[in-house]
Amino acid sequence: MNQITPLYPDLEQALFAEDMVAGLSRSPKATPPKWFYDAAGSALFDDITRLPEYYPTRTERALLDAKGAEIAAAIGPGRTVVEYGSGSAAKAIALLSQLQEPAGYLCVEIDPGAARATAAEVKRAYPDLAVRGVAGDFTHLEGEVMAGRRPRLGFFPGSTVGNFPPEEAGRLLGAMRRHLGEGAQLLLGADLIKDRATLEAAYDDAAGVTARFNKNLLVRANRELGADFDLDSFEHRAVWNAHQARIEMRLVSTRDQTVQLAGRRFVFEPGESIHTESSYKFDRPRLETLAAAGGWRIAQMWTPADGAFSLSLLTAD
Repeated sequence: MNQITPLYPDLEQALFAEDMVAGLSRSPKATPPKWFYDAAGSALFDDITRLPEYYPTRTERALLDAKGAEIAAAIGPGRTVVEYGSGSAAKAIALLSQLQEPAGYLCVEIDPGAARATAAEVKRAYPDLAVRGVAGDFTHLEGEVMAGRRPRLGFFPGSTVGNFPPEEAGRLLGAMRRHLGEGAQLLLGADLIKDRATLEAAYDDAAGVTARFNKNLLVRANRELGADFDLDSFEHRAVWNAHQARIEMRLVSTRDQTVQLAGRRFVFEPGESIHTESSYKFDRPRLETLAAAGGWRIAQMWTPADGAFSLSLLTAD
């Protein structure tokens, strides 16, 4: 039960270095958000989900509880659930509690510790269910990672899809459709467009937890890649870009400095930033366009009364 299958056991550090070097060589500098999630990053994100300013997690969970029976009826019985980027087991357990005769559960999580913990928690909640954890990057799924019963239900909660530019997000949803196989469905969580103040507060909390989460990228680069980032010389910043319909999270240099990483030197001027994450927000037309790009269509969509968040059931188009 505690056996975790690594998808790419020997490549993670090399890929991390490759992405950091490529990202810091760009102008403007930008790095993929997946490298936030080592054990410390996963724990910090778990803390973020409980912050008063961070509404997505509790709103999505409340939506699962309130609309769970409707969602389960739309999905139907006998599905194997494949969760991409689980982080924790809470949403999976909430979903499984509503589904009719689920056939199994698989979580795909980049942090091996989180994959192990999620699989173990789901197994404790459902001891008779076939459960498996896979430690790997769900953006690079190759081949078959789960022998098991079909049809399958992909579960991609938390508005993680918003961390990818639209073209990449469409390709990712297409890869998930192929990975899930014939007759697949996908339950997709997506944050919706709302006022600037609410959005910016959710990514720049008063307690500074999101700032520590953002800087954990530099902590990890120092530890794993031998970099020499001075954490005190970078500030966390989160800004709503209305034109792109996204929150932009950055680490901004406060002074002239040169950073060494993986045998390379990278120069920062005061005010120069690393774009560490985008979080795109959606409305129904944007979600329909995104689904279509991945070969899906929206069969049903659920939102709370305040319209803050959405869960959409996608079927292969």
